This record gives sequence, structure tokens and C-alpha cells, in this order.
Amino acid sequence: MEKDNLTNPILLVEDNPVDLDLTLRAFKMKKLLNPIDIARDGEEAIQYINNWRVGNPLPIVILLDLKMPKVHGLEVLKEIKSNKYFKTVPVVILTTSSEDSDVKTAYELGANSYIIKPVDFEKFIEVAGQIELYWRVLNKPV
Repeated sequence: MEKDNLTNPILLVEDNPVDLDLTLRAFKMKKLLNPIDIARDGEEAIQYINNWRVGNPLPIVILLDLKMPKVHGLEVLKEIKSNKYFKTVPVVILTTSSEDSDVKTAYELGANSYIIKPVDFEKFIEVAGQIELYWRVLNKPV
């Protein structure tokens, strides 16, 4: 399953409506070209995994919150990284949690990056731009 840097989606897994809106606005301001798929909890994120199994396009990157209802983000990460077909999809943890145990566990499970959400919108836009630049332009996908 080859990834196309402009047509494959970014999967945003975020349950907080304010953070979801902030992220979407930041990507819009940065004129992000990739489509955005949204999962509003861990259970919806798992459904995306099931959709990939039947041939839906893999995301170019997954932005994954940790503290979510139904299925915790670390469980979603474990599910993604334990599958031989999906484990190469980059997963960026984008969360408010700065707990050392969350950071450590996320990296142990195969997270590619761990970013603590900035509270300030201007900083958030900057982070969104950096994510987009790195994962769409600079990073060479498998």
C-alpha cells in the first residue's frame, strides 16, 4: 500500500471538540492539502483500522490523542503498531498529557513523536505547520 503525500489522508483522533476545532482551523490556516479523516474517540479510530484492512487508503500520518473515551489512545497505538501492515504508518501523539509514564509507554509502543498540545492558538498553528511540513514534505514514507 503506497502512500501519496497529497492524496492520502491525515487521521486526526481527537475527542475534545475545542481541540478538534483548533486543529482543523490550524490546518486550514496552513492550507493543508491532504484530506482530514476524524475519529472522535478510540473506538472510531479502531474502526479506521478495520477499514484499512479492507483496502481503504492508509493515512500519511495519525495524530492521536491519549485521554479518550471508549478506548484509550495508548490502546489504539498498540493496535496500529502491532499490525504488520499498519505499523509503518507514522503516529504522532498530540495530547495534553505530559505524564512521564504516558510518554514512555507511547514510545515503547512505537509512537514516532510525542507532542504536548500548546494552549496558545498561535503556538498551536505553529505546531500544526511543523507537523504538516515534516510529515508531508520532509519525511520519506515507506
